[in-house]
Amino acid sequence: MSDIPPGLVIAAPASGTGKTTVTLGLLRAFRDLGLAVQPFKNGPDYIDPAFHGLAAGRVSFNLDSWAMDPGLLDALAQQAAGADLAIAEGSMGLFDGTTAAGVSGRGTSAGIARRFGWPVVLVLDVSGQAQSAAATALGFVRHPDAPPLAGVILNRVAGARHEVMIREEMARLGIAVFAALPRRSDLELPERHLGLVQAQEQDGLETVLARLGAFLRDHADLAALRAAARGGATGAPGRWPTPPAQRIALARDAAFSFAYPHLIEGWRRKGAEILPFSPLADQPPDPSADLVWLPGGYPELHAGRLAAATRFRAGLRSHAETRPVHGECGGYMVLGQALIDADGTRHAMAGLLGLVTSYQNRRLHLGYRRAVLAAPMPGHGAGTSLRGHEFHYSTILDQPDAPLARVTDAGDNPVPETGSVRGHVTGSFFHLIAEDVA
Repeated sequence: MSDIPPGLVIAAPASGTGKTTVTLGLLRAFRDLGLAVQPFKNGPDYIDPAFHGLAAGRVSFNLDSWAMDPGLLDALAQQAAGADLAIAEGSMGLFDGTTAAGVSGRGTSAGIARRFGWPVVLVLDVSGQAQSAAATALGFVRHPDAPPLAGVILNRVAGARHEVMIREEMARLGIAVFAALPRRSDLELPERHLGLVQAQEQDGLETVLARLGAFLRDHADLAALRAAARGGATGAPGRWPTPPAQRIALARDAAFSFAYPHLIEGWRRKGAEILPFSPLADQPPDPSADLVWLPGGYPELHAGRLAAATRFRAGLRSHAETRPVHGECGGYMVLGQALIDADGTRHAMAGLLGLVTSYQNRRLHLGYRRAVLAAPMPGHGAGTSLRGHEFHYSTILDQPDAPLARVTDAGDNPVPETGSVRGHVTGSFFHLIAEDVA
């Protein structure tokens, strides 16, 4: 067994309460005090961990009990080694997850808190209520599957009288209040259809993070929060993800940014060399690469530039003549024949697959996915079972190639986005998290 530093899970009753803003403020506030803080994110999310890393100065890793086996979860938790404090941001509401268990659980923030012994700090949006906020917190305390609740942070407090009313009721019910945060519209981060606008796209983000840190220092009892954190233990770490090739050309820019940190870390730990390149800068993949990997991202916002990136597309096609190319979600769309943007403009893509997608009539595709491969893809043979998720708003207009996999949701219901394979080229809307380990 290995010890991990004391930690807290920053959770909430629902999405939209401000837990990401609170998490970022706490990460920066504790860092400003000279503490080494290790961030984590529960569940499948690419965007929030990038903000965590900038706020804390340490890479943030996803912890996902639906998709990850216990050994991988333990290996990731042990990335907190040497830190003074671990802070994990929850996803959605504290108990929200799948109805059926996955590899290690249902993907809930509560499950991660229990597994690693980290108490929960519940962020409550108290706008439009007063004493009733305490009743909400009490319900979370008394839930039969509740992890220990350290206390609450009150968000969007209207004023001093409002704060007093809530604090008095929390005290009567024995619930600690660590902070009362007034509404501050100037500290809200901009959003778009898949969540926050990416960290790399925001000018002045460092200034915002500094203000968030100061905001939490001014309004939160940081000493009490640190004292409430608890440490836990993990088992022996399991295997890290196996690299799909030795030399991997990885697209990395504002259009291709959705790559899980634990996958990249696992590939590097097992000796793979990562060769980043930017399609938006019209850079071709390294010609010495064994594999080209196009992650997801926002190609629909940059479709015109990608269509005009002749050196990138030529390099991609040259590579695909003899060696594998794989695309996930946005990367999959770029490997296709065409992408139609929200205005109805058709943009020619790489043409390595026959896929045609459109954003003109958006429809949400969201949820965990299990894929059993019908054909090999880089790093995984036919018949392999993979776990991941899907999150996009595009519509498939044409998908003529052979299916890559049989794909089902968390309830084992088939979904039509099977992915595609043609020659050395594979792609899917499925974002890989981990391979099922027997």
